[in-house]
Amino acid sequence: MKIKPLLLGMLYIMPAIYSATSHASAMDQSGQSILAFLEDKNYFEANITVADPDVSGKVRSNRPDLVNSTDLNTGDMAESFQYYNAALKLQIAPQVSFGLIYDQPFGADAAYPLRSNNTLSDNEITMQGTSADVDSQNISMLFGFQPHPSFNLYAGGVYQTVKGKVSLRGNSMSIFNGYDASFKEDSSVGWLAGMAFQSPEIALKAAATYRSEIKHQLNANETIFGQPLELTGLSTTDITTPQSVNIDFQTGIFKDTIAYLNARWVNWKDFTIRPTQFGALSELATTEMSQGTYTGGFNLDDHQKDQWSATLGIGHQFTAKWSASTDVSWDSGTGNPSSVLNPTEGGWGVGLGIQYNPAPNYFIAGGIKYFWIGDAVAQDGTYHIPVAGAAEMAEHADFNKNNAMGYGLKIGYRF
Repeated sequence: MKIKPLLLGMLYIMPAIYSATSHASAMDQSGQSILAFLEDKNYFEANITVADPDVSGKVRSNRPDLVNSTDLNTGDMAESFQYYNAALKLQIAPQVSFGLIYDQPFGADAAYPLRSNNTLSDNEITMQGTSADVDSQNISMLFGFQPHPSFNLYAGGVYQTVKGKVSLRGNSMSIFNGYDASFKEDSSVGWLAGMAFQSPEIALKAAATYRSEIKHQLNANETIFGQPLELTGLSTTDITTPQSVNIDFQTGIFKDTIAYLNARWVNWKDFTIRPTQFGALSELATTEMSQGTYTGGFNLDDHQKDQWSATLGIGHQFTAKWSASTDVSWDSGTGNPSSVLNPTEGGWGVGLGIQYNPAPNYFIAGGIKYFWIGDAVAQDGTYHIPVAGAAEMAEHADFNKNNAMGYGLKIGYRF
């Protein structure tokens, strides 16, 4: 039941598209796959993934900050985005391999449009909606050791950059309406390690990969309606991109057919963002709200739970040059209620991938995926503070029946 490389290579396009469509769960974007490093001999690949989410909700009609408007729609707050991945794997000795992987692991691209309800947009001064834009880049350098043809032990370093900006607008933001923060790009390093087992005779391949958290210190320019916000001394904003574990498994199930599983855990529960001046202003706000009983403030963004996700699929080779796959995916989300900057709660997806091999040593693969995004309640950071009635007041809108489309294109070359 030996499976040809044509089919094996095709399977790797779908997890990347899944990560794009499930982007709404926290900021997980690329899925951080290392599967290209497990290819035989020398290998190069590059791909582009495009996501087109549609995420909108209804402002709660009983909110005291709601202006006299019959329009309760938030509008579509999720922007379309694209990102790129590339990987190079070299077998530099019979038992030693080397790899470079470039990806954009975490990101956010949200922008609420102007609406007459003024809840999450400012129609009076800035004429802008609440928005967030986060970009990251990773370069992973791996070394692998194969003590036996069936085993591969690998580890390496990761160089990561992060930058972003956020704007808070609307009556629901209270004293934070008009707040802007721009985070200068910061670079830092982490590491990864894993092991893999394979049996080519039955197309079996299994791998487990751990990636460490990476700590950043970002310089932030914080303003309110364009005026510098200087409530406390200047200091950097500390954030830590999350640790994660990827499990990849595939096996032949009958002639020219493979079943595959990709599972991922991301430690979003420990991720927080609290810029210095924002934190100082939030402490003043909570002190007043609680009449001095709670002075701890709150975060600009955080998550209640870790994210779990999985993709299960089947691939089949139809001819010497054509193969295809189909799969089902699931995402747990990171808790509900969720942040106003990311008002989703996981969901389910289905996808289809097709690959064409013009020659035995290279291929072109494409895929498409539809994702049903889970319903969520959008809340701000005050949801978590220990003040009576704060959680109810922090809930702004209900987001239901949303979806996303993902598209991917990949080229691969073996040499």
